[in-house]
Amino acid sequence: MITAYLTFNGNTEEAFTFYRSVLGGEFSSFQRFGEFPNGEQISDADKKKVMHLTLNSGNGTIMGSDHLDFMGPFQAGNNFSLSLHPDSEKEATRLFTGLAEGGNVIMPLDKVFWGAYFGMLIDKFGIKWMINYQLSQ
Repeated sequence: MITAYLTFNGNTEEAFTFYRSVLGGEFSSFQRFGEFPNGEQISDADKKKVMHLTLNSGNGTIMGSDHLDFMGPFQAGNNFSLSLHPDSEKEATRLFTGLAEGGNVIMPLDKVFWGAYFGMLIDKFGIKWMINYQLSQ
């Protein structure tokens, strides 16, 4: 399953509230950067920004987060990724390795604090991908 992952310049909550009003559905996850490990090390403004938000509706699922400065400059129009959710760690590795060929790895595939095997890359065509296998499945 491929899911659109959208990045906003500090207004993710506003955008997703709007999308929910139009598309219907419910938020199935909503976390802020300040709620996670090392969250105390970021600025107070960034602590309030959305780290992850999922909207599930009868029209599909979209996910999103707010941009942080360490990610480089925010660019409207280039603020999305395609997110894959494979059924196994082996499949996650296969997808990541294949998509990364000739591209640029942003975050190597590894176990992360939210209980997933996760990585990010930009493929050779300039498309951003996220691979997320939930280890607790």
